Amino acid sequence: MKQPIFALLFLILMSSCGVLQTQRNKNIPYLSATEDLPAKTLNVFAPKKAKNAPVLIFIHGGSWHSGRKEIYDFMGNRLAAKGVVSVIIDYPLAPTYQLPAMEKASARAIQWVKENIASYGGDPANMYVSGHSAGGHLAALVAIKEEPWKELGMTNPLKGAILNDPAGLDWYWFLTELKEKYNKEDNYDAFTADPAVWKTYSPIYYLESKEIPMLVMEGELTYPGIKLTVERFRKAAEEKGLKLDYSFYPKTKHIPMVTQFYFPWSKGYKDVLNFMEVGQ
Repeated sequence: MKQPIFALLFLILMSSCGVLQTQRNKNIPYLSATEDLPAKTLNVFAPKKAKNAPVLIFIHGGSWHSGRKEIYDFMGNRLAAKGVVSVIIDYPLAPTYQLPAMEKASARAIQWVKENIASYGGDPANMYVSGHSAGGHLAALVAIKEEPWKELGMTNPLKGAILNDPAGLDWYWFLTELKEKYNKEDNYDAFTADPAVWKTYSPIYYLESKEIPMLVMEGELTYPGIKLTVERFRKAAEEKGLKLDYSFYPKTKHIPMVTQFYFPWSKGYKDVLNFMEVGQ
């Protein structure tokens, strides 16, 4: 009697995790190696028989020097089970590469999605970018800076951006003004020791009056650098009259802000899907 019950519970669990509803295509090349960029790949998770489904491109965190896309397979599966074509990317990491390469690679990944996602059931006119921590920083850069898109000869194809406990939104201010309180050299491997680079790759300085919609998700117990720069980013957006949604997570630390997505019923999914206007 126990075996049938166990089998039923197993099927329910697998269904909730998206295993039964998801088509997975892994290690798809989106970036060929050049003098300044390495070859990189991405994973696509799509609902079975998807057609014109909304698309979420996710950029992982890891302080700009660690992490890999495979860690987030669970998120891709669950998003696909909820009707979203999800794309999880890898990108160049420090210390071998710095922010210019990371920004270029992120934009190139989005370009690939724009040109190819229809083949996986996604709608290229309904694309969002998201990221956690350092990935949230890169997501903000490609969402609001014009330079990456001008370099690619295209307009920004994104419909919105979801920044999950993002780091680096104003790293120029943080590394300059708080250098006595925090060890600013912790991020030199990605940002270099050049203050001009810090400013060039701080998203706050690219906020304009006609920005795409953004959602910022912040944990109450996140790191001081994130808390302080998110506050500055929100204030700057408000002063410019930009649409910036904000969701606060009480008693939540930095890492649980992304590991919550292991659970299909988490607040994170509700926020993301509501922002994307996806039925649950």
